[in-house]
Amino acid sequence: MDDSELLQIQQATIMCRQCPRLVHWREQVATQKIKRFRDQEYWGKPLAGFGDPHAQVVIIGLAPAAHGGNRTGRMFTGDDSASWLINALYETGFANQRTSEHKDDGLVLNHVYITAAVRCAPPQNKPTRQEAANCFHFLVEELDVLKPRIVIVLGRFAFEAFRRYLNNRGINTHALSFTHGKQETLTINSHTLTLLMSYHPSRQNTQTKKLTRDMFLEIFQRAQNILHDQARCY
Repeated sequence: MDDSELLQIQQATIMCRQCPRLVHWREQVATQKIKRFRDQEYWGKPLAGFGDPHAQVVIIGLAPAAHGGNRTGRMFTGDDSASWLINALYETGFANQRTSEHKDDGLVLNHVYITAAVRCAPPQNKPTRQEAANCFHFLVEELDVLKPRIVIVLGRFAFEAFRRYLNNRGINTHALSFTHGKQETLTINSHTLTLLMSYHPSRQNTQTKKLTRDMFLEIFQRAQNILHDQARCY
């Protein structure tokens, strides 16, 4: 894989202004801010995926958080969901540190690339169907370039985005449904891929214990085990 292909996708993502509602919201949030971040300069633009350009695992989230990624300029950075995800990646050997606070905090991901179904922070964390459709080609391009062995979807919205990708690749997903902890083996153009499903580590899910740390860690440990098993087969 040519790293420049991924870089081109990232640069195109950051320049996007296709969705008027999202452009207005992300820029309004970046101007008005909130009290605890009032002295910080917000990113206020779309967010590109980030991580290991030779990743074997791609993690798909929903969209940037208004005062997380939209503030810091990096997905899953600077909010509670970031704390859950990066800690889980650290615990299972995919990250070099437990925290993700800002773009220059030294975080390095190993074998993992993090992206999202939608690249701008949406009002109330609810992008419209058209906004998701507008963003979809970025996800397609990333997956086609990376050709991961494992895809982890965080939540139903991310699952639906990935299912649309599979449909576009001619795979019948009629029987595919979202359930936390579910694992599916898929074949795309002779390329075998494992799909792992998890609830999103949103406050709504973590504070109600719908998603516990043990439940979340198990998903990433399973991904690590799959990679190790595959490595032994080569």
